[in-house]
Parts: sequence; C-alpha cells; structure tokens
Amino acid sequence: MRYLMLIRPVLESFPEDWAPDPELEEAMGALLEEMTKAGVLLDTAGLRPPEEGAVLSLSGGEVTVLDGPYTESKEVVGGYCLLQTRTRDEAVEWGTRFLRLHGPAWRMDLELRELDGQ
Repeated sequence: MRYLMLIRPVLESFPEDWAPDPELEEAMGALLEEMTKAGVLLDTAGLRPPEEGAVLSLSGGEVTVLDGPYTESKEVVGGYCLLQTRTRDEAVEWGTRFLRLHGPAWRMDLELRELDGQ
C-alpha cells in the first residue's frame, strides 16, 4: 500500500525570524534514514513557497493560470513523503513519529492519503 503524507504547517505559528533548528534537522535526518532502511520511504521533499508556484483552474472547458502569490491562504502544503507500508496503521505510526519530532512549538497537520492503483 502506498500513502502520500501531505505536510501542512500552520503558517501563523511561525515566528518572523524562523530558521531551521539544527537539532530538528538532525532528528529528521535520522528518522528519514530509518524509514529508508525499513523500505518504507519512497520519496520526500519540501516544497518551494506558494509565491513561486501557479494554480491551474478548469472551468467551462477553459484553463486559466494564476501565478503566486495567492490570496491569503491558511493551508499550505509545505512538503510530502511517499510511503509504502503493509497497512494504514503502519503509515499512521510513521506519520505520528514525523509530527512528534517537531515538538510542542510547532503546529501542523499531516494529511495521509492512500494512492489509488499500482
């Protein structure tokens, strides 16, 4: 079973001068290495800011492209992990461990979705 973890930090919880915490980066690296060795992690990456992206919309057969920045958004996908697990519960456990690494100062959601098909 393949699952996509969509990581959505709550942007209002980030301080203006936020910078990556070296201890968090080290712990995250260790968890990702463990996931890789376990054969669970297929791919992962952070995403560039929405200001650098685009939204394509289909309406009435016409496609429009909206370049970032967008109107105020409270939900932004900050990164993803693609997992292959035996069960949904196993995917939930990896996601729980990922979130707990961040500690009490962070606020974020992690949406876990099973991929349909092979």
